[in-house]
Amino acid sequence: MAATSGIGVTEELTQAFSATIDSKSVRFIKVVIQNESLVPVTSIEVSGSLEEDLVQLQDHLEDQEPCYILAQLDNPPSEWLLISYVPDSAKVRDKMLYASTRNSLTKSLGSTVFTDSIFATSKADVTPEGYAAHKRHQAAPKPLSAREQEMADIKAAEREAGTKYEGSRVRQNHLGQSEVGYKWHQDAEDAVKELSTGEGNRLVVLQINASEEMVLKEKTTVEDVNALSSSIPISEPSFSIFAWANSYSTTGRDIVFIYSCPSTSPIKSRMVYSSGALFIFRSVKALLGDESTFVLASRKIETTDPKELNEAYLKEELNFGEGIGNGGDNNAGTDGAPKPAFARPKGPGRRR
Repeated sequence: MAATSGIGVTEELTQAFSATIDSKSVRFIKVVIQNESLVPVTSIEVSGSLEEDLVQLQDHLEDQEPCYILAQLDNPPSEWLLISYVPDSAKVRDKMLYASTRNSLTKSLGSTVFTDSIFATSKADVTPEGYAAHKRHQAAPKPLSAREQEMADIKAAEREAGTKYEGSRVRQNHLGQSEVGYKWHQDAEDAVKELSTGEGNRLVVLQINASEEMVLKEKTTVEDVNALSSSIPISEPSFSIFAWANSYSTTGRDIVFIYSCPSTSPIKSRMVYSSGALFIFRSVKALLGDESTFVLASRKIETTDPKELNEAYLKEELNFGEGIGNGGDNNAGTDGAPKPAFARPKGPGRRR
């Protein structure tokens, strides 16, 4: 907290400022420190706008002598601007004195009256151009930290996404769902439907074209489960439908929905894919159909790093126990012995 100088406002300044507030006819009051007190030395009448009257103020400023300028604003005229004029060429003692007296001046005359302030170090700062630059600076957005900027970008993306979806028409799609969503490209539909039949591993990668509101097939490949990490985009979000032939489930083949959203992908893309994930999942489930040999697993897999996708990862995420599909018992322990049944704890004894 800055130290105060102990210099107070004179009765002369208090009366002059009060009269000016009532009359609203004075544009500037020049205040200086004399004999350890704040006194008014000059007043300038209102003749035009504040910017126009600043031209007259130039003749009342000294190159080496600090001062305060109390300036009446145009709108509303009941509010005032405090100009602390402390030129660079002023003595060090005077600079310190005026810096430590500023708060005493505003408090004594009424802090609520002074709604703006300018720190001027040269006459150029107290010109129409200098005041215009000051107002532009006041109106400019405040600088943000990296974290604050990221949050602002996320909120902007949310607003943009909300406007987009609110403005989109609700369409009755081929799946019989009446909801806002994306149209499916025919190639993408056909590729997903083919996963419900056949054998072996098969992967369909889907991506959203936000500008066209379309779901597109990025690629369809036959992959080994441990090759998933090299088949899914690592720099942008995607939805992958993986038909996995395995020995862990009772059906021997599971169709897994994978939502990949790398942390390095653009914020706007993350928002688009996040808001469309549920719609895409429901659409894939409907395309596969309940009557097909292999249906979509109810458990969805989400990842921010496609490189972690491999057989062990899928096995853990899908809760596949040891031996399922090979005649093993899911209730067996690691040594082959059956696990003991869960024993319900006894309740508290009855009170007498």
